[in-house]
Amino acid sequence: MNKTTNWQLQGSYFEACNCVTSCPCIWLQPPSEGNCKLLVAWHIESGHYDGQSLDGLNVALACYSPGTMIEGNWQAALYVDERADDAQFEAIMQIFSGQQGGHPALLMSLVSEVLGAKKVKIDYQIQDNKRQLIIPGIAQAEIEGIKGIKGGDATIDNPPLCVVTSHPAVVARSSNYQYQDYDKAWKFTERNGFYSSFTYQP
Repeated sequence: MNKTTNWQLQGSYFEACNCVTSCPCIWLQPPSEGNCKLLVAWHIESGHYDGQSLDGLNVALACYSPGTMIEGNWQAALYVDERADDAQFEAIMQIFSGQQGGHPALLMSLVSEVLGAKKVKIDYQIQDNKRQLIIPGIAQAEIEGIKGIKGGDATIDNPPLCVVTSHPAVVARSSNYQYQDYDKAWKFTERNGFYSSFTYQP
């Protein structure tokens, strides 16, 4: 592994999957439907990689896990903002493929097959407690945060497995989740979602 210590990403993230709210995978339990069909999106508010700015770019990852997620054997496809130039694309590939350490390396250690990586148009939207991702012709996801019994957001902090470790996750529910690419075709409503801010670094 060719690690560098000179990178950091900060911004907003959300995910949607086919599990019933709230996803048992984060507690190292089997997915509620026996497999997990996961879509994750990140908006990089500020980021750099060896002096290369990654500010404002979006990234998405689609994953299929055939069983309990912590056991690995995921298939994964990475999508990078079409606005990224060649240097930015390579930087994002280095980080999100896990080659530069940090939490992405832990997540990618569970991937056994990379389906592909491509530049696409990625529309990432935030409105109050709602998050939306649109990748034309490939993916669309919309989630809304769930309110807690004491008011405010219902959150989960420090589970055994998660996409973001730096911030508590707001528990959400999807109103729409569709993905079609490679040999996959998924469509769900009223399933699990999470969102939060995020910080990744080595």
